[in-house]
Amino acid sequence: MNFFKIFLISFFLTFSIAAFADNHDTTQNEDVNQISQEIQDDEEVPLNDPFAGNEGTTGSLDATVTPEEQEDVMSLYNFKLAGLISGKDNSYITLVNSSGEIITLTLGQYLGKIKLVDLRLTEAIFEKDDKTYMMIDFNNLIREADEY
Repeated sequence: MNFFKIFLISFFLTFSIAAFADNHDTTQNEDVNQISQEIQDDEEVPLNDPFAGNEGTTGSLDATVTPEEQEDVMSLYNFKLAGLISGKDNSYITLVNSSGEIITLTLGQYLGKIKLVDLRLTEAIFEKDDKTYMMIDFNNLIREADEY
């Protein structure tokens, strides 16, 4: 007799849970369909900021930068600092230009006319031909100084 009670209770529980799960799936499918229709009704959004202009991605360019420096493809002003790895034997930085090309430099290598000479936790330091220095940080701020 206990066997039949247990069997009937488990039988009713199984089908009631299955019926509840079916109702839950239909309401969830209706919600998903409603959300997808709302998304389709929204207007298209441009991928870039239309108010930024041509220089929206290069925030470090300012009025003090010469036009030759701006047009130079290998100018530091055309890159963003993306990564910095400093180790006991070797140190590397990764720079990314506006087209998404990645350049990895190690200490002593040249980026155009400037040479990577030192790293700090948040910036890379380059030496120019006239023995002045350029520093770029992760906020894409480029500073020029006589010493670092």
